[in-house]
Amino acid sequence: MERDLDIRRRCHVNTNEDGDRFVGVKADSDDAIVYFPLGYQLPETDAEIRTDIKHLFQVLSEFTEKKDRVLAMNKFEAPQTVDFPIHAYLEVINYYLGKGGQYYVETDPTYVTSARGSAHWPKTFRNQTPLVQQKDGVNSLIYTQFTVRSVTPNETKLITQINRYCVYESFEKLGWLYVPYMPPPPGPHPDIKTSIIIINDKLMHTFNDKDKRLFKAMKDMLEYLDEKTSEKQFYFGTDNFEGVWERLIDRVFGEKDKDKYFPRTRWLLDYGKYKEKRPLLPDSIMIYNGKYYVLDAKYYKYGRTGNPDDLPNASSINKQITYGEYLHQTRKIANDSLFNAFIMPYNMADNYFNLGEPIGTIGEAVGDWKSNKLNYERIQGIVVDTRYLMYVYTGNPIKFKVQLADCIEAVLSKGEVPPPKLQENN
Repeated sequence: MERDLDIRRRCHVNTNEDGDRFVGVKADSDDAIVYFPLGYQLPETDAEIRTDIKHLFQVLSEFTEKKDRVLAMNKFEAPQTVDFPIHAYLEVINYYLGKGGQYYVETDPTYVTSARGSAHWPKTFRNQTPLVQQKDGVNSLIYTQFTVRSVTPNETKLITQINRYCVYESFEKLGWLYVPYMPPPPGPHPDIKTSIIIINDKLMHTFNDKDKRLFKAMKDMLEYLDEKTSEKQFYFGTDNFEGVWERLIDRVFGEKDKDKYFPRTRWLLDYGKYKEKRPLLPDSIMIYNGKYYVLDAKYYKYGRTGNPDDLPNASSINKQITYGEYLHQTRKIANDSLFNAFIMPYNMADNYFNLGEPIGTIGEAVGDWKSNKLNYERIQGIVVDTRYLMYVYTGNPIKFKVQLADCIEAVLSKGEVPPPKLQENN
């Protein structure tokens, strides 16, 4: 793989068109490409891009499960799960760079003669000659030299050989994230299965947390290398980033016990016990300042295309109205405290809507079978900058809830009712 400082050319932002949905990293022995989600704005400098790539990996690790990390293959092939232990590779790299480009090296105990230091008394008694001092008819021994314990680094130990191999393997696959150079080849080292046995023993007898993290990362990496079927390619990511988008929205804005706010259904059968169906559940419900906001996260491409065909369809609109109607009628939530919104990705720095804030409104959806006089019947179309959302989910949720609430209510506060549907000509 060519190693240079121009990391931007290794980055691609998805369009969410067919064949352009994967988010993550795909790499082989010749090249590596990082795929960012729809609406992502890459920063200006290489250093910032490297930071964003590592943050993307963090988001994918936190918001995907193994079942999500499946790559769509040819329809005649089985899906390929992506179990690449990316954080193990990054831990090995970080440890190496954190030590100034030094490998993990154990030390062997040695003993030297010194006038200072913590004496090893059994060896001092055997190896050193004391002075005899007599006081008040009593002889006492005075040692002016001691045998003290010292340590000598031993770079020939097997654990260091294994670490050298893991460092080289990590840099070969992901080192381009950090620096444009490669460490030297690892030299002789135990085979993978033997290495795993040695590391397991180290894990059992190591109590230093930093060393344990390193050994665990080396073990995960070696187990992956032992089991993988392809020598050239590796993947980490998902074809289904819409699930990540939903979880991000729910993390930033949502309530944990949202299921208690939404309608349940059941069958009353003529034969046998009745069957209760799972409740209709939107992606999130936000409660802020005594008001309720029903949110449906849609990883749709309207924020990129501006094409109305890329907006939520009738079934989604009607479902949102149903959620609001249920809360209004059964929970007796007042009209001025109940709102509805679709949340879609967009790029704040490049969009059709002349929006310059991380959260903005692009219109609203209504049902022609409703009067549209109630707030929940007017579903606000909200766009959120993708990069912004991916960074703020660990921050202060109240701040972001205020931003979203203000954006949703801005249109409704004007008191204007959407016009009725235009009559079609016969």
